[in-house]
Amino acid sequence: MKPHDPTDHPVVVLVRPENPENIGLAARAMKNMGFFELRIVGLRRLSPVAGKTAVHAEDILAAARLFGTLEEATADLHFVAASTAKRRKIGSWVKLNEAVARIGRLRRGTRTGLLFGNERTGLTSAELRRANLIFTIPQAERQPSYNLGAAVLLTLYAIFGEAAEAAADRRDETPLLRGEQDEVIDRIMAKLSARGFIHRTNKEHVGTWVHDFFGRTAMTDRDRRFLLALFDKGVSGRPPDRPGADFSNRKET
Repeated sequence: MKPHDPTDHPVVVLVRPENPENIGLAARAMKNMGFFELRIVGLRRLSPVAGKTAVHAEDILAAARLFGTLEEATADLHFVAASTAKRRKIGSWVKLNEAVARIGRLRRGTRTGLLFGNERTGLTSAELRRANLIFTIPQAERQPSYNLGAAVLLTLYAIFGEAAEAAADRRDETPLLRGEQDEVIDRIMAKLSARGFIHRTNKEHVGTWVHDFFGRTAMTDRDRRFLLALFDKGVSGRPPDRPGADFSNRKET
């Protein structure tokens, strides 16, 4: 990572944090590891108490951006990775080192976000849908989940340590902004509903699978054009304009 280049430093997003001391510890961890951009969801203002634990990181707290919703906080990001300590019935997750390797392969300039949930409840299933990748931080069995500040520190330390090795293996295409990825998924859901594949009794179940499958792909513009053409032509039963049409070169309709 180039020092002080915000486009190559993941944004830390704290979702509904309850303890102001933990916010300060997260800011301190960011300062220790050379990360600068903090976003907080669900708070109208920061408590002065957060400054007591944000040793030498008061500037990060002062610049922190507050958002009413997670959608707003992640809409301008290309790739979102979420930390969770809970195992889900539906959804795939990787260990922290695998997540760090995936982030490291992203093209330089890709805007990346790291989500950390509420201290007691973590991230909800709906919030995890906003992520392209879900990861867990290894720990001893039967232990409670990590303190929020510790989870941020461990994650950023791993990214900081692996950044140089991963720089040579970056991918060529930047993912779409997360808000654009969600628009594609919503259009796919609408097309499946129009065809009767999604209905009242299976909407929640199928919707979870659709979000899990397509939301984890770190969708690029080429992926978007292909998927929308596939669901527009394939699912509707209409043939493509010409045999063997290359959807990857077609403009979005």
